[in-house]
Amino acid sequence: MKKFLSGAVFLLAVMALSGCKSAKEVAYFQNIEDVDLSASKGLYTARILPKDELTITVNSTDPAAASAFNLSVTKTITNTNSTLSSQQVLLTYVVDNEGNINYPQIGKLHVIGMSCEELQDFIRERISPFFSVNDQPIVTVRMSNYRVTVMGEVSAPKVVSVSTEKMSVMEAIASAGDLSIYGKRKNVLIIREDANGEKSHHMLDLTDANIINDPYYYVQQNDIIYVTPNKTKARNSDIGSVTTTTISITSILISIASLMYNILK
Repeated sequence: MKKFLSGAVFLLAVMALSGCKSAKEVAYFQNIEDVDLSASKGLYTARILPKDELTITVNSTDPAAASAFNLSVTKTITNTNSTLSSQQVLLTYVVDNEGNINYPQIGKLHVIGMSCEELQDFIRERISPFFSVNDQPIVTVRMSNYRVTVMGEVSAPKVVSVSTEKMSVMEAIASAGDLSIYGKRKNVLIIREDANGEKSHHMLDLTDANIINDPYYYVQQNDIIYVTPNKTKARNSDIGSVTTTTISITSILISIASLMYNILK
């Protein structure tokens, strides 16, 4: 009877230790103390790509001069009480496949590969002659469709909007509720399209702190992040039920054996 009890306890211990081993594989940045982060120094700058939607606003102390560069449309809005109202909304400029936009008073501008800051300076230089010397314009450029898709083994797969034009892969995953316990932390796939429409893919290991130095650490607009499910997920229904049943039966047998042992000793 004692041998049976010892064997049952040993079996439960093995199961518990197996669970602990799996838990160790869940942590991110496991070797952070051993990684040289100097290579990650520098600020990420997003670059304009074809099909990006740009919002461009021009401000100055001369509203009439600025209005020529702030094209808008009237948008009808339905209020909660079903009444209609109108609102002026700035037009967005869609970058064509050749990397150009058509800008008022100036015409075609080649913007592909520029940052928003560089495009601001470029437009300000081109429109300055339309303003007085003492009233130079202030130009603001924003990417209005900067987003990435997070899917696979995450808590809440979604399309994540990026308002700051800068987001790391960790932030994107966190926005989707983080990886589920069944996601492969060592096999996170990123699919990316460049300015020429060519697709590329890259695998990231979230358990390795060297990811911070990886050129794919910061996501690019329209990236697809896919978290691969592990083998446990593939056979989750079978393994989950078998494991639960085994532990339940073992616990019952231990209880019965312990009771019989105390009665018969």
